Amino acid sequence: MQLRISPSMRSITISSSNGVVDSMKVRVAAPQGAAPHHHHHLHHQRHVSYRTLFHTVLALAFLLPFVFILTALVTLEGINNCSSLDCLGRRLGPRFLGRRGDDSTRLVKDLYKILNKVNSEELPVGGKLPESFSEFLLDIRNNHYDARTFAIRLKATMESMNREIKKSRLAEQLNKHYAANAIPKGLHCLSLRLTDEYSSNAHARKQLPPPELLPVLSDNSYQHYILASDNILAASVVVNSAVKSSSKPERIVFHVITDKKTYPGLHSWFALNPVSPAIIEVKSVHQFDWLTRENVPVLEALESHHGVRYHYHGDHGRGTIATDNPRAFASKLQARSPKYISLLNHLRIYLPELFPNLNKVVFLDDDIVIQRDLSPLWEIDLKGKVNGAVETCRGEDKWVMSKRFRTYFNFSHPLIVNNLDPDECAWAYGMNIFDLAAWRKTNIRETYHYWLKENLKSGLTLWKFGTLPPALIAFRGHVRAIDPSWHMLGLGYQEKTDLNSVRTAAVIHFNGQSKPWLEIGFKHLQPLWTRHVNYSNDFIKTCHILGPQEEIRRSKK
Repeated sequence: MQLRISPSMRSITISSSNGVVDSMKVRVAAPQGAAPHHHHHLHHQRHVSYRTLFHTVLALAFLLPFVFILTALVTLEGINNCSSLDCLGRRLGPRFLGRRGDDSTRLVKDLYKILNKVNSEELPVGGKLPESFSEFLLDIRNNHYDARTFAIRLKATMESMNREIKKSRLAEQLNKHYAANAIPKGLHCLSLRLTDEYSSNAHARKQLPPPELLPVLSDNSYQHYILASDNILAASVVVNSAVKSSSKPERIVFHVITDKKTYPGLHSWFALNPVSPAIIEVKSVHQFDWLTRENVPVLEALESHHGVRYHYHGDHGRGTIATDNPRAFASKLQARSPKYISLLNHLRIYLPELFPNLNKVVFLDDDIVIQRDLSPLWEIDLKGKVNGAVETCRGEDKWVMSKRFRTYFNFSHPLIVNNLDPDECAWAYGMNIFDLAAWRKTNIRETYHYWLKENLKSGLTLWKFGTLPPALIAFRGHVRAIDPSWHMLGLGYQEKTDLNSVRTAAVIHFNGQSKPWLEIGFKHLQPLWTRHVNYSNDFIKTCHILGPQEEIRRSKK
């Protein structure tokens, strides 16, 4: 349709789109002074065609629903608050285009406002709370909550679930602590049977090493490894993996030290399972003349002091609450392992006195596996330092390799604050190369004893962990950092250990609670250890110590 205004501005003509002019005209008021002779045209202007009327009604019928929808939206959503057409267009435009993002954004904002209001409010005490999401939905549906009550209910439910989760995690850590410090039935059986063999079988008592090889024990042209352990199976893995990985196994000498009760069984094991061509001796702490109470008075205090014994053997679950940090609690439990008051654990600080004829040794913990030839360790120039160790303050694994002095020491204690730097880098025990000749020229042992005594005086408040902290102090200025690939840590507490890094490490260390010989060991890491166990050995089979495949078959039955 077209609109045409007459030149005189006195009439408007509406024509159809097909070009034929209809007779519908609208008379415009005559201006003042106009001639009255135009009034005779009025009868033409009142004539309206039915076709035009039809088009008009059709257009209105099409537009009215949109007007209704627009009015409804304005009324329901408060769009009438907009003060300009621009505002109205921005609010309505996306809806006409089928986009609903603005709705969901506004809903989240409104929900946030409601939740934020109740965030600092005290929650009502008592009443049953939902224990799952489906129960929560049912609760909302049945009780017709308003928005504020919904928010309070949601907060109470989430806080209740969070408390339960923390309780479970604390209980898990406590159970892991007890499991880690218990002796598995199979290992206990192995020790008893081998001890019995020692008393009844002359072959189990044969001299280690044979008399003709005794001079080798103090020959510095050999590679001397020292291992302190009361775990027969673990000790066998360390020795087997070292011999298997070595390019010169005939040059290896192992000095295995144990306690009095384990000695017969450990001697039987290596007497009946020789590690030829390597050479091995097994000794008990009571066979070292130097290890008298006069030389280690601090250890006597550690073992007899009532407060110390309760600290390491007491009820560690008492006093824990759901708000405790589970990781901090796990760290506290690990620090209270009873092994930390064992003479075997402190033995490494006495190596120069226990092996007076040796110049350089590698000391190994019993929860390690050797995967690469360690011969090059004897070629490392320690530059006059005593202890070659891997530093633990830098590396890709931020959990395992982020240890500085602040990790171990209580820097709220004045004795610690005045003597130590919290940012000083820590290093690892477990695979250390010690220059005993250089060590004998220092006061490392005296410093170690001094700090043990100070910790006793302070009620065991100077540090969190057992034997490493006093060593970190005693060896200050005497440590030479070696390449991290020599010693990879954390396989006993870091489940997400990078397996590619594991494969290239010379020594892997299962430090932490999840030892590979325990049920709580990480299953994907255990084969790194179990492959060095001879599960066909008669003693191991008799004690039902199962290999990985046997465990899988048993679990399927």
